[in-house]
Amino acid sequence: MKKSLVAIAVLSAFSGIASAQSSVSIYGIVDAGIVNERGGVADSVTKLTSGVASASRLGFRGTEDLGGGLSANFVLESGVKIDTGESDVAGSIFNRQAFVGLKNGFGAVTLGRQYTPLYLTVSTVADPFGAGYAGSAKNLFPTAGNNTRTSNTILYTSPNVSGFSGELAYGLGEQAGSNSAGRQFGAAFAYANGPLNVRLAYNNRNSDITAAAGVAAVPAVAASSKDIGRNTLLAANYNFGVAKAFLAYGIDKGTNSAALPNTTNPFGGVKPTASTDSRDFLVGVAVPFGASTILASYIRKDDKTSLNQDADQWALGYTYALSTRTSLYSSYARIKNKNGAGYTVGNNAEVGTGDKAFNLGVRHSF
Repeated sequence: MKKSLVAIAVLSAFSGIASAQSSVSIYGIVDAGIVNERGGVADSVTKLTSGVASASRLGFRGTEDLGGGLSANFVLESGVKIDTGESDVAGSIFNRQAFVGLKNGFGAVTLGRQYTPLYLTVSTVADPFGAGYAGSAKNLFPTAGNNTRTSNTILYTSPNVSGFSGELAYGLGEQAGSNSAGRQFGAAFAYANGPLNVRLAYNNRNSDITAAAGVAAVPAVAASSKDIGRNTLLAANYNFGVAKAFLAYGIDKGTNSAALPNTTNPFGGVKPTASTDSRDFLVGVAVPFGASTILASYIRKDDKTSLNQDADQWALGYTYALSTRTSLYSSYARIKNKNGAGYTVGNNAEVGTGDKAFNLGVRHSF
């Protein structure tokens, strides 16, 4: 009798394993548009560009039910240029996202290359343009480089409890001779319930760089020792039905807290300097009517350093949904730079070459 019970238990265990459900899906975005940029030393630039509204990509995501409320998941996502068919980062494969992790009722832990809580706050809550089109908040908000996504990252995402949720991210710098150089820490606390969506994010970035092999480090730990870059951003949107209102305020302090998206000298003269003490303000609106949506925003970059390189951006956009997955779009934005500031009007995939830009394109998701 006991042997029979043991046999039944073993068979039941194997049956449970066999019945575990797994799935893998392919997804992506194909986006291309005509872009005209003006106002920089490059004069008038007209081009066909990939990823104006949303960066074009091809991704794979999968999940496996491990039983007992536990599941495994992964994402592999590659950026592509629709205008040329190339990878959007030469020599890379899954440069956009690449992570694997586990999830249960207590939340999810994922390991790999992932978005920062700061960038998710800008793109999903603060910006009516969703960090795309000419009106992208990325033109003035601090999302350049590692502020968008980080490699070697451990991310914990909490479950949603009555609308409340949170994230904790730690990116290892992985530089020889130092456990702190290049590391990055981020966190977010969010509340989303009904028409209200609020999110508070923090980003802490160590910009130290350790010495190259065979080069004496000065000081002993880092060849280049800088202060910590810190970003704090509070963003909210509220859906009134006839329109959705957006509001955001950010504080940026320290090296690389507000790196310039365009690191060249786009307007000639004295090369602009990235601010190490600035404030960001955004107010915007999205007005849907039928298949159409009008987007508008105003962004202010207030540079608190002695250079006082402020900037203001006005933006207007229009989208028309041909279906749930395909849409047409048009947008225009203009930046007014002050005291030699060097901010340019870009879009989701490019940083731009001038202080004015117009977009016209199509976006399809699958």
